[in-house]
Amino acid sequence: MDLAKLIPTQRFSNTEPARPVVDAPSMLGALLTGRRRGYPARPVPLASSPVPKEAAELAVTWYGHASAMIEVEGHRVLVDPVWSNRVSPSSLVGPSRLHPVPVALEKLPPIDAVVISHDHYDHLDKSTIRRLARTQSMPFLVPLGVGEHLRGWGIAEDRIVELEWEKSTSIGDLTVTCTEARHFSGRWLIRNPTLWASWVIAGQDRSVYFGGDTGYGKCFAEIAGRHGPFDATLLPIGAYDVHWPDIHMNPEEAVAAHTDLNLGDASRGVLLPIHWATFNLALHRWDEPVRRLVAAAKDAGTAIAVPRPGERVDLREPGTSDSWWDGIG
Repeated sequence: MDLAKLIPTQRFSNTEPARPVVDAPSMLGALLTGRRRGYPARPVPLASSPVPKEAAELAVTWYGHASAMIEVEGHRVLVDPVWSNRVSPSSLVGPSRLHPVPVALEKLPPIDAVVISHDHYDHLDKSTIRRLARTQSMPFLVPLGVGEHLRGWGIAEDRIVELEWEKSTSIGDLTVTCTEARHFSGRWLIRNPTLWASWVIAGQDRSVYFGGDTGYGKCFAEIAGRHGPFDATLLPIGAYDVHWPDIHMNPEEAVAAHTDLNLGDASRGVLLPIHWATFNLALHRWDEPVRRLVAAAKDAGTAIAVPRPGERVDLREPGTSDSWWDGIG
């Protein structure tokens, strides 16, 4: 066996280093006793929104966790699609869904591009990627190094676009830019062999920021200076914990990031939360992230849209989100 081929020599790092996991013994104890709080007592309600023939000027359908269909100026971009039941190297063990997928993968409308934030199992799903490659003809836009996974899964080279931070590509009339995130990468035991990223999806008049999976940091204000402000931000609000403070944002930090991305104006654009309610990946209650988000957004004067899994929201007129998570427990 050629270990040189299995273990890459290149390693990526954050520009703003993340603090290491703290107090590992207490974290292990918390994981053993606290993860059951992350399960809802009743079924998470799903939605089945009709799919318009033509993509909208500005809309998002959230499928759960970080999977969403972003519509910008007549184009559809699918981000971090995960349709498998587990986010794990194994189909038998590992975090499983708290709710079913709200729509079959084969029922999705024509997609102009698939965007991947990084290679963790809850964001890059081998089965989903291979099924999409068979049923659709769009390219896959990935951070540097992630293309190697796709090539190994049989995805044609001419369908893979690998970008590093601040590099862009065109999808029809859209400009899609790979931007910085504060996170890490790796599948199995190898750490940081591929780049992680957030993404800017910009048309002539509308632009959307997709945060993927990231901790809070100075990068948001820097991204705003180059690409902002944004009509909508999709930002992670779940799987945070004091034991890993810099690689996942909490809800208050998500509101702060939205403010940074909009050049300090918390009231500009709409924040749509992702990375919650689908997989139990931390120690908080399953609905704690959204409850904290609602309070923080109200204090900041930030408009939010919180769809049910499967629900499509027209972000030009998002309306007021009903508290659909109430009563689930």
